[in-house]
Amino acid sequence: MDDGGVVVSRREGEVLRIVLSRPNRRNALSAGMISTLIEVLSSAAVDDTLRAVLIEGSGSDFCAGVDWVATNDAGIRPRTGQLARRVPLQAHRVIELVYNLQLPVVASVRGWAVGLGLGLALASDFTVASRDAILWAPFGRRGFTPDSGTTWLAQRLVGLARAKELLLLGRKVSGAEAAEMGLIHRAVDEAELDGTVAALVAELADGPTVALGMAKAAIHRASSRTLTESLVDEAATLDLASRTHDFKEGLKAFVERRDPKFQGR
Repeated sequence: MDDGGVVVSRREGEVLRIVLSRPNRRNALSAGMISTLIEVLSSAAVDDTLRAVLIEGSGSDFCAGVDWVATNDAGIRPRTGQLARRVPLQAHRVIELVYNLQLPVVASVRGWAVGLGLGLALASDFTVASRDAILWAPFGRRGFTPDSGTTWLAQRLVGLARAKELLLLGRKVSGAEAAEMGLIHRAVDEAELDGTVAALVAELADGPTVALGMAKAAIHRASSRTLTESLVDEAATLDLASRTHDFKEGLKAFVERRDPKFQGR
């Protein structure tokens, strides 16, 4: 599927590959692209044949955020409350879907990851970036407040002081710096990016999909729960996971001293 800005393809029926394809605008997201992302991710949430999701940009950049230039081309001043009414159901909905999707989501970042592009990188489960990529929250430099979940995501990843540095001072960080501070999963040389991401996606797609999805959700819930509440949640999740085909395969493989062959069910 291709709407002129978002290209969606599947590899071997198990990996959903989403390419932000607007390289002449550094893959800045138009309103139509955001709507397509919401549709695609919503469908992925109920597609039991999928086992992993990959998000990447076309050309030399990941995503320069929302295309505010195109949004304001008409020169009409938006009415009061317009952003508060629309953003939660548009750009913010994309972040929620990526974060809550019970499938492992990998983001491959080269070049610029700005604004909503940064939010996508932070909301993904594993973000691999080229060492010279630039991750930037430009909100304060542009006279408005952070969005795309960055106020919530950044401080959980790197702590309050670093989050303020990123969001209030608007400091740009390279992929290498982002990995070092724990903002993303890993940084590699540009020449190694595609191969590293492909290996990671393949590893996740071969995993126990149901268990990985439930574990992801449990990890996210734990951030706002006590230890006792998390232990109760883990017990309930374990009970569900133990009923899957992959759990039984994992036990059988252990007994037979071989690698398991999970089927994602």
